[in-house]
Amino acid sequence: MTETLSAMLEARAANATAVLDRGRPMTFGELSAESRRVAQGLRALGVGAGDRVALWLPNVPAWLAAFFACARLGAIAVSVNTRFRSGELADIVHRSGARVLFFWPGFKGIDFAGILGACEPASLAHLETLVTYGEAGSEAVVHLAGKCSVPYGTLAASEPLGADHGRPDAGCAIFTTSGTTKAPKFVLHDQRTVMAHASDVVRGFRLGTDAVLLLVPPLCGVFGFCSAMAAMAAGRPMLMSPAWDPAQAARDIVTHRITHINGTDEAASQLLDVPGSTFASVQLFGYASFNPSQAEVVERADARGLKLVGLYGASELQALLSCQDVSAPPAERMLGGGRPVSPLARVRTRDPESGRLLPHGEQGELEFLAPSSRMVEYFGNPQATREAFTDDGFYRSGDLGYTHADGRFVYLARLGDALRLGGFLVSPAEIEAAVQEVAGVAACQVVGARVQSGLVPVAFVVLRSGAALDEAAILAHLGARLARFKVPKRVFAIEAFPVTPGANATKIQKGKLREMAEALLH
Repeated sequence: MTETLSAMLEARAANATAVLDRGRPMTFGELSAESRRVAQGLRALGVGAGDRVALWLPNVPAWLAAFFACARLGAIAVSVNTRFRSGELADIVHRSGARVLFFWPGFKGIDFAGILGACEPASLAHLETLVTYGEAGSEAVVHLAGKCSVPYGTLAASEPLGADHGRPDAGCAIFTTSGTTKAPKFVLHDQRTVMAHASDVVRGFRLGTDAVLLLVPPLCGVFGFCSAMAAMAAGRPMLMSPAWDPAQAARDIVTHRITHINGTDEAASQLLDVPGSTFASVQLFGYASFNPSQAEVVERADARGLKLVGLYGASELQALLSCQDVSAPPAERMLGGGRPVSPLARVRTRDPESGRLLPHGEQGELEFLAPSSRMVEYFGNPQATREAFTDDGFYRSGDLGYTHADGRFVYLARLGDALRLGGFLVSPAEIEAAVQEVAGVAACQVVGARVQSGLVPVAFVVLRSGAALDEAAILAHLGARLARFKVPKRVFAIEAFPVTPGANATKIQKGKLREMAEALLH
């Protein structure tokens, strides 16, 4: 296995297709050459080892060329979600100390230059150069006080970089965690573990010599990034587009005989909804469950010959840490978790209150020993880094789950969302699934609300069009299905769940639901 990104890129067959961007092929040789030219352009701007370069771009080959260019210099690419606006952008650029920012001023008609201009000037103090991407001659020169503006095409037209300066232990990528109440932490990965994880995914997801990957999640999140790196490590092509279009993706699956897809339950549902869509070539769709209204998506997909398998990942451990077996029954494949893709990985559970390690099958906090995929650190936050790991090197995930004796595990929920009811840790997903069995309920979220008698479960539901809330019927159904201590105190109907957009998916804000529940009960 190669241990630097540039070595991996150079080792691929130069004339093999690396990327199909809206039907336009780019070979590994062309991507490698472009990354060398962009690296030389960045070097001329003063970028060197350890410097941070922010990539505020959608899924285009330039994102990959810029990332590999940074790796050649030993610089660190800072991934920035294109959905972010001034406050989020300013925070990331400021705390990362980014010297260069790549962005596409006209992407999707959004005023990205205006968003950048609205950032507090002090937050951009370290930023020296703006690199503006465009297509069909649309590269713009953006004027921002004291900042140099360079078209991406100018960098890409530079003379190629000579010797690479990247090292296996050099930091290469920063991803932000998806906190909803605190400033996100900066997860730093080095080249060695990015490459090791990519190789593990090739084996674990069986990316063979016929593999063709459809890239659905954005490269700015670990989900999309790790999917892309696996395709690169396998030397196989991936299809990408700057904006997700399920109808086009359905056509591409047939035209290019897509074998592997990773995405959210929502993306899978949208593909299934495309009239006439077929999936005969698809061997595996690794999916992450984010939308509670898509609880039946695995069975829907099975009926159409599309095999969905649950995944598990984290920014700190990379996104494709594990997956369920594609030959398992639907009830198992729909669960998050599965078998780690690395033979070096170990999983255990711990009681969050007593600190006792738990036997297989008992629910507790999942802890992971994953040397081939774990982060280097939370960049700029040594205390948080220390707190993230146990004394013997296991990562404290903050997730609720349980393990199997054969090395597999099941993810249930965020530990902060878990409920201790009747003396037991209870996953809200268990209650939510039972609520969603009731006619008229489209989606459900269950949270714990503190009242005078202690913690009680409260359910929020989104109803189907034309349905009315029948709280008594829901509670009666649950009373027949669940232990009494799991039955919600109340059920409330709301139009939509509060959410926070993230790089990988839109996540429901359980904290806001808890606040709403406590206010409604008092």
